[in-house]
Amino acid sequence: MKLRPTLALMSLFSLLFGFAKAEPLNVGDAAPVVSAVTDAGTTLNLGDTYKANTYTVVWFYPKALTGGCTKQGCSLRDAAADLKAKGVAIVGVSVDSVEKQKEFKDVNHFPYPLLADTDKKVVQAFGQAALVVASRECYVINRAGKIVYKDKGVTDKQAENILAFLATQKS
Repeated sequence: MKLRPTLALMSLFSLLFGFAKAEPLNVGDAAPVVSAVTDAGTTLNLGDTYKANTYTVVWFYPKALTGGCTKQGCSLRDAAADLKAKGVAIVGVSVDSVEKQKEFKDVNHFPYPLLADTDKKVVQAFGQAALVVASRECYVINRAGKIVYKDKGVTDKQAENILAFLATQKS
């Protein structure tokens, strides 16, 4: 019977399209309102975070406790007081488990929550394919829920770039 190759082909297309990447988000787009579990085991709704702060930094990283991700997180940690003074909340996101996020936070003394996006809803809502890990990206979102700044691939200069952007904004 010739049905097997047809079924196999249909399964392959289904698999490929099931993982199709959403359109990447850009400056001016509405930021996704999505929730995920934090390193503390509680649920954080990003929409509530946007509304409660002048700005929210949502930074994505591929893997907790690795070199580039640690540099990125420590950059934001070291500038946390300066960012907070400008009304900025910080939220980190990767597809790591709650336990791995907690360890990453504890080891590096991060003063902000890390989302354990194990079901990949957050990374996909932000337009990432996230087949295995999150892509290294960072968004600054204003209180109205609009993306006002985006960068990709930045590690140890993450906070420096955000602070430079914020310096261009009207108080």
